Amino acid sequence: MELQDAPATYLFKLWPWIETNKIRIISGAGMILAGVGLFSFYSWQRQQKEITAGNEFTQIMVSDPRTMTSVQQASLYLKLARDNPNTSAGQRALLQSATTLFDAGQYADAQNQFQQFIQQHPDNALAGQAALGIAASLDAQGKTDLASAAYQRALNYSDPIAATYAKYSLAQIDERQGKLADAMSLYEDVARSNPNNALASEAGMHAMELRTKQPRPAPTAAPLIPKP
Repeated sequence: MELQDAPATYLFKLWPWIETNKIRIISGAGMILAGVGLFSFYSWQRQQKEITAGNEFTQIMVSDPRTMTSVQQASLYLKLARDNPNTSAGQRALLQSATTLFDAGQYADAQNQFQQFIQQHPDNALAGQAALGIAASLDAQGKTDLASAAYQRALNYSDPIAATYAKYSLAQIDERQGKLADAMSLYEDVARSNPNNALASEAGMHAMELRTKQPRPAPTAAPLIPKP
């Protein structure tokens, strides 16, 4: 019985304090409710912006290629990225803009936008793809040494797909420069990474071709056995 009356007794003792501080209590409760309302509104607004940006991204992707050039399409992606920098759709749009420019042969512009992505979103899950894009853009411009260093940097990202393509590209650079042993080692590494992958299969074929080009060690002469 006493346990059941305990809450009522506590409330009875607390009531004078509540009466004295009721204005502050009401004000505090109002501030909490206002904060919750603002947070809910902000979350709703952010979600709506994400949905709108995603729809716009999809519309650009499915746009009729006959109505605009690749450079014009890249500009639409870039505008979407600038208008929605804090949305996942806006970040994907920036990367897609750079990729579209690369496919159009605008390698210097593509490189700049890939670098912009890295600078603005270094922790994004797609940062490894952007790093690979920088390296490929340099490679396409004939800047081999810079491209090789950029491919090496792409290996530092926790993106296995970007790492595989970076190793394959490094192997191609080594092969062009006559570093056949280094190229073969990288090709074999790519081939082992995912045997069912098309790029891995191609790397395995390159490794076999290079293995046949490697000079065979000269046979050692059999030691002469002195006659008794």
